[in-house]
Amino acid sequence: MLSRLVSRAVVARPAASAPVLASMCSSSSMSMSTSASSAASSATASTSSASTPTHPSKELITYLTLSNISDNPGAIKKKRRIGRGIGSSKGKTSGRGHKGQKARAGRGVHPSFEGGQTKLYKRLPKRGFTNVHGEDMVPVNVGTIQDYIDMGRLRVPSSDNGEEKEAPPLTIKDLVDAGITNSTSVKHGIKLLGKGRHRIRSPIRLEVSRASAKAIAAIESVGGSVTTVHYNRLALRALLKPEKFDDTTTIDDHEDEDDDEEDGDGIGVGKRKIVPRRARPPPKLMPYYTSYDKRGYLAPEVQLKRIEERLEKVSVADDDDDDDDTTK
Repeated sequence: MLSRLVSRAVVARPAASAPVLASMCSSSSMSMSTSASSAASSATASTSSASTPTHPSKELITYLTLSNISDNPGAIKKKRRIGRGIGSSKGKTSGRGHKGQKARAGRGVHPSFEGGQTKLYKRLPKRGFTNVHGEDMVPVNVGTIQDYIDMGRLRVPSSDNGEEKEAPPLTIKDLVDAGITNSTSVKHGIKLLGKGRHRIRSPIRLEVSRASAKAIAAIESVGGSVTTVHYNRLALRALLKPEKFDDTTTIDDHEDEDDDEEDGDGIGVGKRKIVPRRARPPPKLMPYYTSYDKRGYLAPEVQLKRIEERLEKVSVADDDDDDDDTTK
């Protein structure tokens, strides 16, 4: 009985699947027809669109503002953080390894450490010394002085009625006031150097602490003069900062002693401090300032020239007085 039911079910299964196959065939034929119709419609649409002219699309413009400014892609590389797990490749010991001096906080040895042997800078011999008695001079070139004259920041001898009027010499204070250097850097004086000597053309008179032979020759070739003068620390301070001292007028102590009133500190009201004079050079510098090649102010030739200039001024003044008397 069981075998019969099985055979009937087997025989009936193909008959039941026939309508399904028919429905599948009909659905496939319908889909093919719909696809063909859609292709035809797309073809007609394409031909119609090709026949009609198209308008160009508008270009999108983006303005650069602070809200959208940024670096180029890849311009900034993210820093690798240490001690953030083994996935960061610098986790656990953070690349320091296990124990040891280099693994501790404040780790490492000095770059000059050589394992305990004598360091290189200790094996090398010493050379030279520092002169504790040296006097550092501020260098000033003659070309720089000419530049400041051209800018109108340094005075030159003026002419009156075609005759040159002798102006007082340029001192270290004049160079400082012009801005060539500052007073704080002038510790012992200024040395005149010959760089830019081909540009010098103004006949100027200079009083500096030191001067090179080329600088002296350049100044004198255009009709100027150079005199080297010694300044100690006190005289240099009085020259550069005279406002630190009181009025330079002097009062004879024997005159008007009764008229001078004393204040609470016991100092006479009429008395005033005097700006200190220049000290004579020390013995080791005396050969420099007595040499005419260095144009030292203690050289006999320089002193004789000063005396002649003074006598010439006195004679000119006497002649002027005589002329005034004759006109009267």
